[in-house]
Amino acid sequence: MSTNEKIPYKIYLSEEEMPKEWYNVRADMKNKPAPLVNPGTGKPMTAEELSGVFCKELVDQELDDDTKNIPIPEEIFNFYKMYRPSPLVRAYCLEEKLQTPAKIYYKFEGNNTSGSHKLNSAIAQAYYAKKQGLKGVTTETGAGQWGTALSMACSYLDLDCVVYMVKVSYEQKPFRREVMRTYGASVTPSPSDTTEVGKKILAEHPGTTGSLGCAISEAVEYAVTHEGYRYVLGSVLNQVLLHQSVIGLEAKKACEKYGIEPDVIIGCAGGGSNLGGLISPFMGEKLRGEKDYRFIAVEPASCPSFTRGKFAYDFCDTGQICPLAKMYTLGSGFIPSASHAGGLRFHGMSPVLSQLYHDGMMDAVAVEQTAVFEAAERFARVEGILPAPESSHAIKVAIDEALKCKETGEEKTILFGLTGTGYFDMVAYEKFHNGEMSDYVPTDEDLKPGFDSLPDL
Repeated sequence: MSTNEKIPYKIYLSEEEMPKEWYNVRADMKNKPAPLVNPGTGKPMTAEELSGVFCKELVDQELDDDTKNIPIPEEIFNFYKMYRPSPLVRAYCLEEKLQTPAKIYYKFEGNNTSGSHKLNSAIAQAYYAKKQGLKGVTTETGAGQWGTALSMACSYLDLDCVVYMVKVSYEQKPFRREVMRTYGASVTPSPSDTTEVGKKILAEHPGTTGSLGCAISEAVEYAVTHEGYRYVLGSVLNQVLLHQSVIGLEAKKACEKYGIEPDVIIGCAGGGSNLGGLISPFMGEKLRGEKDYRFIAVEPASCPSFTRGKFAYDFCDTGQICPLAKMYTLGSGFIPSASHAGGLRFHGMSPVLSQLYHDGMMDAVAVEQTAVFEAAERFARVEGILPAPESSHAIKVAIDEALKCKETGEEKTILFGLTGTGYFDMVAYEKFHNGEMSDYVPTDEDLKPGFDSLPDL
């Protein structure tokens, strides 16, 4: 291994170097993301309408397209200090194993009990709920990282936490479910018979393994039918990408500290929270014409929102009780196969990222899960971290890009987001090792019903 470079394995910022403000990439976007629309009126949702579902200050953040920097409240900043700043890691061992001239870095967000980046927004949303005097919050979770993060934040702030967990993940990942319960959350497999929308979905899709869209519908219904509760979401929304910008701000600061200039920035994409958080400040430079980067969103081939979806207004939930968002979508009725990357099983994509992709500011690729787990294992064997299935999508494409550099001799610098660890995903690793994992790619015929059900706006 070459050690002649002065860049350390792990680059840590000091507490004083942590970001004191979130960065709102929408302020630098010429084409703003389209507004959320009331499905009943066909008109943009007002702050008053959204406040019936979301916390008031979060609504303000959701609708703010113009304020570039938003101060992080002291209480949230102090919570961040328990596990932030997170390290930017040089993957020297992976580079040597691949024999690539590329330089590979990853921003590691798994150094907290939730095992992922989700805590960055969970504490913010729980804080605003507490500040508003609410009793509790409701949410959905796919693989369980978001539900775990929110249960931690709610426990810290003495808030009730009601979680609807996608049924296939509830069954595949019992230990993550138990972490949520340890922190005091109630966890229900979705779809369930505890809500009207859940009953309807079960009647229409008997035996379904569920989806994030189903769980969202149930969580929203619970929030609007129980006084003192509001719904919070772990991805997709503008406010979530805002909170997650701490990832990119720290990564950018660490790069500047050592003169690192990424050529390619890669993130897995389900709803868009970690990808949006990582690329936001770098994307801001590109939008302002200051620098150029290649951004790659990596999604599962089983749920290809970017690469095969349509840019259109659609419901964010299967039960069609949420506002309409203009995004790349497979249709709210599309229920993905039971892949092991539960956090990427959402039919749509962040409106912010959708607009940027539509404007040609970023690329997207879809990868099959067996190749993803091959990359995950390859990474784990040399870098010493067992990655989450979601993060492993980014690892797969980072390795692909590094191998291209090996073929061409280019010395590109690659940065990707390692959103979390996979220690609660051992059922998935077991199936991979036993040869029981399969790849599912929906046919055009499979996707057609979802597209046919898109709202006519």
